[in-house]
Amino acid sequence: MSIRPVQKLIKAKPTLEGAGVHLRRAFGFGSTTEFDPFLLLDDFRNDIPADYLAGFPWHPHRGIETITYVLAGNVEHGDSMGNQGTIGPGEVQWMTAGRGIIHSEMPKQQDGLMWGFQLWVNLPAAHKMDPPRYQDIPPGEIPERTQDGARIRVIAGESDGVPGPVRGIVTSPLYLDVSVPARGRFTHPIPAGHSAMVYVFEGEGEVGLDESGKGRLVQTGRLAILDDGAQLAALAGENGMRFLVIAARPLGEPVARYGPFVMNTREEIMQAMADFQAGNF
Repeated sequence: MSIRPVQKLIKAKPTLEGAGVHLRRAFGFGSTTEFDPFLLLDDFRNDIPADYLAGFPWHPHRGIETITYVLAGNVEHGDSMGNQGTIGPGEVQWMTAGRGIIHSEMPKQQDGLMWGFQLWVNLPAAHKMDPPRYQDIPPGEIPERTQDGARIRVIAGESDGVPGPVRGIVTSPLYLDVSVPARGRFTHPIPAGHSAMVYVFEGEGEVGLDESGKGRLVQTGRLAILDDGAQLAALAGENGMRFLVIAARPLGEPVARYGPFVMNTREEIMQAMADFQAGNF
């Protein structure tokens, strides 16, 4: 089975988002062709309350899906449909914005570590105006499996016959949280032709192992974009490694963006702005 080699390494960059939240962005808001259908990945690990408590006040989205995965801390959310709640440690919220929604995401605690990820996934043109919906997944509903000492949390897609709880996503995504012990090896099939990447957020290891068992060193805070092939293969370093595996079917469609609106044409962006200003979200 052909191993996917590392095509490119990207170091996450510090940035400000929302009302002044300090985070690290692995990719987003440049050319998205090599990430298709993904648009953005943010790592919001921070233990300085002043750097994250301002949060992400009310803001709109159209044409995309936003996925929030919390590791530590709590995020209080609400939206224009009347939904509200808290995303806690180990939880996932998969929001399909579709034709339009306004929401807020605010850290709830007063001090301590806040850590998690937000991923944006593009919607195909045929589904950009679908009704908005949520899939809120508590920790107990995210299955875990083991592979030669590695622990795999299956958020979306399937791992060795174990399906994730997120269903009905048109890009057929694979979203895994993988912890590999020191010098442990991890392999996983990925459909040929799907975009795929690995984001390391603890430890380091080699990704994209060749026939001799050597791969590209990927350290904490680095994103490895994988070339095509049938399988991901990684080898953890001396202190182990933990990473996200993110893959999905690319759309191959034109992308027109303006902030939180992602459509296919400039005219559709103008319509999104007009609809938002008219209170139609």
